[in-house]
Amino acid sequence: MSGILMALVDGSAYSESVCHHAAWIARRTGAQVKLYHVLDPRRTPGRRDLSGSIKLGARSKLMEQLSALDEQHAKLAQAQGRAILEDAKALIEADGVDEVITRLRNDDIVATVEAKEAIADMIVIGKRGEAAGNAAAHLGSNFERIVRASHKPVFVANRAFRPIERVLIAYDGGVSSMKAVDYVARDPLFAGLKVTVATAGQGTAELRKALENARATLQAGGHEAEIKVLKGAPEKALAQMVEGGTVDLLVMGAYGHSRIRTMVIGSTTTEMIRSCKVPVVLMR
Repeated sequence: MSGILMALVDGSAYSESVCHHAAWIARRTGAQVKLYHVLDPRRTPGRRDLSGSIKLGARSKLMEQLSALDEQHAKLAQAQGRAILEDAKALIEADGVDEVITRLRNDDIVATVEAKEAIADMIVIGKRGEAAGNAAAHLGSNFERIVRASHKPVFVANRAFRPIERVLIAYDGGVSSMKAVDYVARDPLFAGLKVTVATAGQGTAELRKALENARATLQAGGHEAEIKVLKGAPEKALAQMVEGGTVDLLVMGAYGHSRIRTMVIGSTTTEMIRSCKVPVVLMR
């Protein structure tokens, strides 16, 4: 990679994991880390319409007070944002990364991704954000919006960092899954990691050939990859493999028409990402 890693932190419980994963990626690839904290203007407390409810003089005075409160809130939000960025930078530097830049933006988070991702090689986000907290039933409110908007690989950090040694590629022969295979084969992020390519369904000759082609691509990139055909529905079969404790990172295509790819964004997706206990790299 050796380019720029764009990491989004919001002060949620997942932000620490984002920092540790960003540091892991940066150490392996030589990438510079750009940390972003976005102050969304839509989350600024709105003013109530007091027209007609109280006398003019009192209303004018109250509006002045509300205006002062809005200004104070904006200053506090800026200060909090800078503090979150400084803490995040300190965590990444403590993990052995020197090149860390912080950016505080007043904007919609998706607009920020769209504006800044062109210079980035990968985007790192938390599975859940500040609003979702630790609620296992919810993904972050901006998660799907960011994944849909981004044209770069998105690394979705799980709740806590742990060493990554074993990678599972969810493969169905579609364009995005083939891109995932090529990405793992070429990018230094995956150098030296154990790679398994797995699909689910009937083990037809055509499917076996596609898997062998995927393995050949990975071998050309220096990986001795294992291939597997799992029984059952893709979302369940892959989830069981992850839950079996033999996978540290899941790589998969983010979009498409097959059951494996559509599960990432949609009714099954959301379920897969929600329940997955390991980080996920999503490819478009």
